[in-house]
Amino acid sequence: MADEDQNLSFTSREALFYHQTGRPGKIEIVPSKPVATQRDLSLAYSPGVAAPVEAIARDPLLAGEYTARSNLVAVITNGTAILGMGNLGALAAKPVMEGKAVLFKRFADVDSIDIELDTEDPHKFIEAVALMEPTFGGINLEDIAAPECFIIEQALRERMKIPVMHDDQHGTAIIAAAGLINACHLTGRKLQDIKMVVNGAGASALACTALIKAMGARHENVIVCDRKGPIYPGRDGVDQWKSAHAVATEARSLEEALVGADVFLGLSAAGALKPEWVRQMADQPIIFAMANPDPEIRPEDARAVRPDAIIATGRSDYPNQVNNVLGFPFIFRGALDVRATAINEEMKIAAAEAIAALARERVPDEVAAAYGVDHQFGREYIIPAPFDPRLMETVSSAVAKAAMDSGVAQVPIEDFDAYRLSLRARLNPTTSVLTKVYEDAKKNPKRVVFAEAEEDIALRAAIQFRDFGYGTPVLVGRTQAVKDKLVELAVADPDSFEIQNSLDSEHVPAMVEYLYDRLQRRGYTERDVRRMVNQDRNVFASLLVALGHGDAMISGLTRPFAQTMREVSLVLDPKAGQVPFGIHLMIGKNYTVFLADTTINERPSAAELAHIARETASVARKLGHEPRVAFLSYSTFGNPSGKWLENIRDAVHILDGEDTNFEYEGEMAPDAALNPQVMKLYPFSRLSAPANVLVMPGLQSANLSAKLLRELAGNAVIGPMLIGMEKPVQIAPMTASAPDVLTLAVLAAAGVVS
Repeated sequence: MADEDQNLSFTSREALFYHQTGRPGKIEIVPSKPVATQRDLSLAYSPGVAAPVEAIARDPLLAGEYTARSNLVAVITNGTAILGMGNLGALAAKPVMEGKAVLFKRFADVDSIDIELDTEDPHKFIEAVALMEPTFGGINLEDIAAPECFIIEQALRERMKIPVMHDDQHGTAIIAAAGLINACHLTGRKLQDIKMVVNGAGASALACTALIKAMGARHENVIVCDRKGPIYPGRDGVDQWKSAHAVATEARSLEEALVGADVFLGLSAAGALKPEWVRQMADQPIIFAMANPDPEIRPEDARAVRPDAIIATGRSDYPNQVNNVLGFPFIFRGALDVRATAINEEMKIAAAEAIAALARERVPDEVAAAYGVDHQFGREYIIPAPFDPRLMETVSSAVAKAAMDSGVAQVPIEDFDAYRLSLRARLNPTTSVLTKVYEDAKKNPKRVVFAEAEEDIALRAAIQFRDFGYGTPVLVGRTQAVKDKLVELAVADPDSFEIQNSLDSEHVPAMVEYLYDRLQRRGYTERDVRRMVNQDRNVFASLLVALGHGDAMISGLTRPFAQTMREVSLVLDPKAGQVPFGIHLMIGKNYTVFLADTTINERPSAAELAHIARETASVARKLGHEPRVAFLSYSTFGNPSGKWLENIRDAVHILDGEDTNFEYEGEMAPDAALNPQVMKLYPFSRLSAPANVLVMPGLQSANLSAKLLRELAGNAVIGPMLIGMEKPVQIAPMTASAPDVLTLAVLAAAGVVS
């Protein structure tokens, strides 16, 4: 990190560290075909590429079959309007564009490459982008200042025969329109009848205005205001894009325009809408205050004067967030899948209507349980949550159909049921559910004890735990040493953190009494107990949780798992009737596999294996998966035969005798559990698809497998996650990073694993 970065805040330094760690940046190119052998290389390049080259030359549409073009979007900017930071140049925009590429992949499995063009000349920009048409299936324009963004997008849409969309304009417009559809539905209004006032005349505001008019709002009923007030015919200083929305009005200020208005739609500045002006609006006013980071009016201030208002903002900490990620990934997904030549008004309207309709649907029980989408349609739920998994198939298929109906689809979809199924299969639900888990932690913050707060990794995780709003970290360590570390990490208010030092904590007498009463018949003297309380951070931290001074605990960075577990077990017991065990979570692009028991039980009995299967299946279901359990072995249904199989077979028999609500099978080798081709050799298997819960026969194979996979898969592994203790305790591996520790802390606080 450069010397000038040392004075940055903790949050800024963590962001720089995140972008710098390992491979710099956030994206990389990974081959989608094998390239290990000479044969692979000869097919991937010369002479194998000659065949697809000739095929594409004959029929350009085949580029979508033989290359990545049909799933490849360019995110392009010149850096003239970066987020809320202004014109900082093309190179400075690269982190944002890489981030947009990550969102495309995360939400819609669209591959994306960021391109930063070092020019503010719109004609040079247009020429550069237009010449790249053979490379990409779509163009996402981003962070380009107005009015150049209007010129650029229009020119590219006219010249290029692939989808082009400036997301700052149309992404916001589509989500805002969806919310407005539902707000009108709730208040008994029709779009063609509403009186709307738009505050702000930049790219996003004008795009919102144009789309809402295209959907039925009447031109004469929409007043657009800029910094100088309403835009009316003949007003000085109005460019061609603003003048397109000029209407005859007597109003000469935003305040006057709002009298009797049904809708306020703001994309302007914090505080632009005064509470007293809201009071003058029509009954049940609809207020979309979308300025970021602070809205034109805070919802609580608007409701103080108009309790009947329906309010949306651009913020995630209020209901009804207008968030572009609800739109652009799925709009491009649908457009790419039919090889659309454009993103037209019909497709944008279809996206808005699909998003609105999704919010009105009853949330299925299984989605509510897995993803925490527990709202039902109403004044505080007019826009779906960004992590609702139904968005992928609902919005993408609506956009694809609109492209077909409007004549811009080159490869129409014949079976929409099959298409929706393929969309559902593209994404791994774990990533959405983890987002939900973090949101749950924010809604119900807990006190989490960080037992190793003198360690940089633990302390960085604890700081983020508090800064992100997940709860209160309780830091265990020597008071001054922890404070010095906080200062070193650029924390502005180190004294605001709660530090528990065993040498002077007021809780020590009660701890000694509690632990001595627990251990006196196990050979421990009171002096032994006092020494452990004063000197062992894991014992002290566990006692904070046992005595109610913390809700959960995390440790493990400085001692092996087994040693930490022994120390925690001096204070805390397993849950009644349960066997503690560990789960490693392996997260791939389209799959998640739960591996258990990877930490505790060396040679589990049949009853313990059955218990591990049940509890791991429960965790899998909490994380959005329908469990399919495989009891693994070197033997598949008796071939080869050998020792150590009876426990596995008996575990299956135990589940056979219970009312089990998940699929299970065994004993079976990993390929018989995971490889569909091998599974076909066993048509009698009860697994309907590859297993996603792997119950290992013993600790040696489980721990070796987990650590081997961690080394090979890197950050695609979470865990071990400790299950079955009476209080939420997590023991991170000694090699864990700060994000690893933070994830385990949040999982414990949210009650997903305990």
